[in-house]
Amino acid sequence: MPNFDVASTAPLHPLARQALLSALDEGWADPARLYRDARHARMLLDAARESVASDLGVRADELSFTASGTQANHLAVLGLLAGNHRKGRHLVHSAVEHSSVLHAAERHEADGGAVTSVPVDASGRIRPDALQEAVATAGTALACLQSANHEVGTVQPVTEAAELCAAAGVPLFVDAAQSAAWSRVEGPWSALAASAHKWGGPAGVGVLAVRKGVRYRPPFPADEREGGRVPGFVNVPSIVAAAVALRAAREDAAAADARLRPLVDLLRDRVPALVPDVAVLGDAERRLPHLLTFSCLYVDGESLLGALDRAGFAVSSGSSCTSSTLTPSHVLAAMGALTEGNVRVSLGRDATREQVEEFLAVLPEAVASVRAQLTPATTESPSKEVTVVDVLGKLCPIPVIELARQFPAVPVDGVIAVLSDDEAAAIDIPAWCHMRSQAYEGQAPAADYLPGATGTAYLVRRLS
Repeated sequence: MPNFDVASTAPLHPLARQALLSALDEGWADPARLYRDARHARMLLDAARESVASDLGVRADELSFTASGTQANHLAVLGLLAGNHRKGRHLVHSAVEHSSVLHAAERHEADGGAVTSVPVDASGRIRPDALQEAVATAGTALACLQSANHEVGTVQPVTEAAELCAAAGVPLFVDAAQSAAWSRVEGPWSALAASAHKWGGPAGVGVLAVRKGVRYRPPFPADEREGGRVPGFVNVPSIVAAAVALRAAREDAAAADARLRPLVDLLRDRVPALVPDVAVLGDAERRLPHLLTFSCLYVDGESLLGALDRAGFAVSSGSSCTSSTLTPSHVLAAMGALTEGNVRVSLGRDATREQVEEFLAVLPEAVASVRAQLTPATTESPSKEVTVVDVLGKLCPIPVIELARQFPAVPVDGVIAVLSDDEAAAIDIPAWCHMRSQAYEGQAPAADYLPGATGTAYLVRRLS
């Protein structure tokens, strides 16, 4: 089965596997001790640190190994806030950060801090003017920005953002989990985190780099290991394998980019032509070379992933709007994109054109089969002025399906009111209007159109 989900985790690189097996025998000892086996483990750890630091463009003594990329993000956000508390308690982050950064921000806000979420454009790219305004706020202690988005692949203007933050005297933390395998993150950023299993290293290894001169205070109790930043015993064999995998990924990056970018371009061109009612998401040019996300109207994302899995393709959903979760993707919501029926395709470095062509061959049938399974919801009879569609109690994507089903009966300049209590409808219905070139008129209480109803009426005016 082709693995088209390497953005979640990449297979262990063959060289990393060899390094891991060797290091299990040679790097088992405690690198903090002084006997021979311990000294050997320390040499392996130091060599791995030098290698990763070189690939990331930092000094070896600025780099610490963590238990995961998530832990690295938590340590970065909380440690930098603590180290810069004299500046104030205001945290700035983009609206499309990884959930681990957002959870750290929620913790900070719960403890009395202030948080500003900076908006992005329709491609998922941060607005530098909005970032500049946010970091200029008095009391700003930290700003956070991904180097590249994990759901749609859009590359952020990190260098420009770092320069804006530096001018404001605010440290910038960069989550480089998705981009570290491809290139260095340039600019005067203050701290950076990444995760080894994203570049073909073993799971359970993250990295945190804090540049010299940046104020940082560990948020956990003191520990003498990893420069005092990360508590606990380091996994030397996995760290050695992670360093080997990163070096291998970087050495192959240019060639892999040249192989994969045309395949993603093929997907970007062909998917909308093969499948009706599809929106391709993310920046068309400033993006990672291997990743593409598209949204299919009138499709349950979880069901579509299942259909593609049965057809032999492992992909993921860029949206958490499925039958088992009620909260839509915060990334897609921030972009104003459709949250239903999302598919994220992230190609491994050994992906071939034949595999992509095969995926394109099975995709239309998979989408059609899922659309055919969805059961229409009941609707209210249209009044003279407003057509009322009652989908209260129905989950994504039913509200949009019923909107589309009833829309042809609405006269031009007529209004249709979709009554829904599904959180995703607030994002999906305006996105549907944008895709269909119709007018989204806003929302009102559902009780205005159905007495006693609880929920929201989403109003759409037919323009053509």
